[in-house]
Amino acid sequence: MNLKNKYPNLLSKIDEEINEKRFLITVDINYDDEDTDEFDIFNPDEYNYLIYINERVQNVLGEKKMNELISKLESLEIFENFINDEIDLYGVYSTKSEEEIEEEVLKTIEKLLS
Repeated sequence: MNLKNKYPNLLSKIDEEINEKRFLITVDINYDDEDTDEFDIFNPDEYNYLIYINERVQNVLGEKKMNELISKLESLEIFENFINDEIDLYGVYSTKSEEEIEEEVLKTIEKLLS
């Protein structure tokens, strides 16, 4: 998959060669870590995925557009629940796959930059 063709607005603003989506965003399954006593804001029953926006993308967007991104992601129909703990870290509940979530987030970022 040629990411430059799929996300030209985003990748034209990054100096490095990016061949994989994981260098832009990370979507991971959220699980209950029973080995820790720490309170987890992202309860796996309410937020089954965690999304992290890579620093490269944060630098391209800047703080204003990162805040816009949060608003846009909150309104996506693929997310039943959405919470942001930090400007770059979100908990979501979705019935979609990790790949489908990655695609939606990257499409939303691409639209913000157009």
